[in-house]
Amino acid sequence: MNKKEIGKIIRGRRKYLKITQKDFAEIIGLSLRNFVDIENGKANPTLDALQKIAHALGLEITIKVN
Repeated sequence: MNKKEIGKIIRGRRKYLKITQKDFAEIIGLSLRNFVDIENGKANPTLDALQKIAHALGLEITIKVN
């Protein structure tokens, strides 16, 4: 999965939960700019950031090893 696909999943779930980007960035402890870049597929989230995002959105991270 690439960063654009990750961002699309994050955006969809955040909007479903009716949370603004600003509020969500505050909830997970990222700057608004950093979160927006992740959501827009312009930045790769760190594993720590991805874990915080997934937890806040009620999502699970699954790692697939070939």
